[in-house]
Amino acid sequence: MDKRPGAFKRFLVSRINSFKFAFRGWAYVIRTQKNAWIHLASTSLVIGAGFWLGISRYEWAIILLVIGAVWTAEFLNTALEAILDIASPERHPLAQIAKDVGAAAVLIAAVVAIVVGLIILGPPLFQKLGWGGF
Repeated sequence: MDKRPGAFKRFLVSRINSFKFAFRGWAYVIRTQKNAWIHLASTSLVIGAGFWLGISRYEWAIILLVIGAVWTAEFLNTALEAILDIASPERHPLAQIAKDVGAAAVLIAAVVAIVVGLIILGPPLFQKLGWGGF
């Protein structure tokens, strides 16, 4: 550990700044990415349904992991698009491929999350609604 005077204070300030930058990035994604609004609505709906249905802690763990995967993919895709816009302000076929692949990563994460959500939330939801069969 750095023994110089003020080292601990510098350390704390740098950690606080790290959180500040992360929350600024989070706010940027929510403010600028239309799909983030869909993710936010879906996240809220799934979390509400999980509480309403009383899912187990293991089911919560799985649900939270897939929600995190979708948000992580969305954030990385947004970062990738920003980097590509700086590196290639004019349209370039390789930049377009990179953007398309980033969008595909978000799509894959979202589809997996939907399937996992249906597997975990579907049966208790159908039972609670009296639709039986599960």
